[in-house]
Amino acid sequence: MKLFPEMHPSTTLQLSVTPRVGPLWQRRRILIKGAVPGSIVTVQAQTNRNGDDWTAQASFLADSQGGIDLDLQAPVSGDYRCADAMGLFWSQCRSGGGTEKPEPVDVRTPIKTQLIAWAEAGTGYLDMPGPAAGGEEHRVTVEQWLLAEDTQRIEVRSNGLVGTLFRPPGGGPFPTVVVMNGSGGGINETRAAQYASRGIQAFALGYFRAPGLSNFISRTPLEYFERALDYVEAELSPRSGKPVVSGQSRGGELTLLLASRFPDKIAGVAAFVPAAFVFGAQGAADPAESWNGPTWTWRGEPLPHLWDNNAGVTWQPWGGDMPPSRHADVYIDGLHDRQLATQARIPIEHFKGPVACISGMDDRAWPSSMASRMVMNTLERHGHSAERLHLDFESAGHGIGVPFLPSTNIHMLHPVSGVAYSNGGTPPGNARASENSFEDICAFIERSTRG
Repeated sequence: MKLFPEMHPSTTLQLSVTPRVGPLWQRRRILIKGAVPGSIVTVQAQTNRNGDDWTAQASFLADSQGGIDLDLQAPVSGDYRCADAMGLFWSQCRSGGGTEKPEPVDVRTPIKTQLIAWAEAGTGYLDMPGPAAGGEEHRVTVEQWLLAEDTQRIEVRSNGLVGTLFRPPGGGPFPTVVVMNGSGGGINETRAAQYASRGIQAFALGYFRAPGLSNFISRTPLEYFERALDYVEAELSPRSGKPVVSGQSRGGELTLLLASRFPDKIAGVAAFVPAAFVFGAQGAADPAESWNGPTWTWRGEPLPHLWDNNAGVTWQPWGGDMPPSRHADVYIDGLHDRQLATQARIPIEHFKGPVACISGMDDRAWPSSMASRMVMNTLERHGHSAERLHLDFESAGHGIGVPFLPSTNIHMLHPVSGVAYSNGGTPPGNARASENSFEDICAFIERSTRG
């Protein structure tokens, strides 16, 4: 009769990643074999992102066979504490500190991450005879590409438009989406390239802080977006004849605004962390006009917005001001001016097509969950019969992005104003929201453009 299970000496520590090379949105399976049973193995992920080093590290307890499956076993120590192999990617932080964004500058360059696994020397079962780990090490380089080899990347600089088109292989017609950034401006090539790798034609449209455009969001004309919608219909041959429109944050506000303003030019909308009202320029404002200047214009006239001499607002956070109490919320205070709130409300009921809103329940930048619920309730009350999809994520904040980029940038400096603010959410909550919403919205775009 054996008192102890049979113990096998350690073989060479092996770290495997499947697939080692693939698109950014693709999950990797990470396995460790050949560890000393009961020993601790530490894995570190090192990635150079835009010249900055980002790292994450986690330690795991090997099972009785010397194996570890990172999707089934939570770390016993490290930067994340849930069973998720992709935690080594989304829990990364910038090694030098700071809040620089991890989104790649150039989607044509793959993201390469070196995974280093090592056995913690001396660890192993202590309650029975057996070997101890000796510090063995194994390394694997993982490559996440954003731009597929057979996807066309075409810079668009015509008819006054500034953007980048990502066209999948094949003859089309393709489901098509217009992708817009938020108050950081620029051109969201990262998300657009990922859509293209899923067979969705994506036009990443810049509207400020892009070549030849204003550095500020103030007084952005809606005619610009009308031209963009006409360009997509005339030049890109979208399936169903019209595109889905999708934007993030201020781009989410803009998405809903365009749907209410140009409903016949849009097949569907997917608004990420949006607003239900037109707001003033806030943190992306031209300093000459300040936070409460207009954001959008139509035919030369500014659209009514919620910060235009609002009788209920006595303070604002976009210049770094502290709230008068810890419970103060300027976005709720603004609703006290009922007449102005009625004028600034986005009349989404004018749009009859499919509507998706993606929000975080812990959004600390602005109340995207409240806004999304308002949008869905309004559509229901007005008899909206097309699809309504609200993805509202617990423990997620304002930073719902594309899958498997670091989700640790919660406390930020605004890229335009330089003012500190919080996105809210937790790294695992933001990571889950980014992964799940990407999959769900890819499917939503497909459904919305079937004709």
